[in-house]
Amino acid sequence: MITFNRRQTLGLIGAAAASGLAAPALAQNKKIVVGALRFTSHSASFIAAERAYFADAGLDVELRFFQAAQPMAVAIASGDVDYAVTAISGGLISLADKGAIKVIGGALSEEPGIDGQKILASDAAFKAGLTSPAGLGGRKFGISTAGSSFHYMGSKVAQAEGVDVSFTPLQKVGAIIGALKSGQIDAWSIVPHIAKPLAGSGAVHIIGNISDYLPNYQVTTVFTSAKNANDERQQTSDFLKAFSMGASDYNSTMIDKSGGEEGVNEMVDLIHKYVYTDRERAKAAPSIINGTMRINEGARLNVASVQDQLSWFQSEGLIDGDITLDTFVDSSYVETFEA
Repeated sequence: MITFNRRQTLGLIGAAAASGLAAPALAQNKKIVVGALRFTSHSASFIAAERAYFADAGLDVELRFFQAAQPMAVAIASGDVDYAVTAISGGLISLADKGAIKVIGGALSEEPGIDGQKILASDAAFKAGLTSPAGLGGRKFGISTAGSSFHYMGSKVAQAEGVDVSFTPLQKVGAIIGALKSGQIDAWSIVPHIAKPLAGSGAVHIIGNISDYLPNYQVTTVFTSAKNANDERQQTSDFLKAFSMGASDYNSTMIDKSGGEEGVNEMVDLIHKYVYTDRERAKAAPSIINGTMRINEGARLNVASVQDQLSWFQSEGLIDGDITLDTFVDSSYVETFEA
């Protein structure tokens, strides 16, 4: 028989008590990686992280930042990133066609009555007569890559105006901005929190609104790997719930002004941790506020807009013509609508 003295017994009791106290910590939140751009339009993820919506959903989230949509799609396909928010691109659809990716919800949207994405002209092009989208004929339009959202928007505007433009791929947003300011390209389209400060500098001019051409454009979507969509349904639902709570807070505060100016200032402080971090808060705040666009409540997905994008990619020969909406959209997670 094994016996213990008093000190050993007290030690065992203490160890048991300590292990009992530590037991809940063993049920740790699941580690996932969420991809994002340092754009105001990605605020739902920032809010869900900062206000512990992800943590309350049982998720330990690492935010990983990218400079363009395509690398994010590749990271999802490879398993380096679990969930992300970005615009639909030809590359994303092609990866979905290979069984790697699924769109599971909607994020940023153009909405009538809310200031959205702008069409820009360089100062040189503006002075040479590019004062409206009708003057885009023969101009150089900046895009990140062929098949990007910039390519889609520029093409749809050109089609509506009945003109031809030359698309110039520059890979990264920063490179496009530099080329526009220096006059190496003539035009571009981008979210307002980038467009308005550029226009304020005098080197760039706003010549139109994307909403005039794509009034209900589903600008960005929430997507994940096909594996997560198929095999990690609870985790995926938990992610979408937390993300949607972040989106609701953002819309309520920045668009509906439910918390007044105090609420807006508090939200700006939160977003500034992720966006325009190289600027002082006072200089960053106007750009953050200018970037306010609706993020779909409940991550609802505008399938009419998604279908229009799919059809455009196919018409340009950027993706296989046999791909259908069901190929890359899993509509089982959120409400879908057509607008």
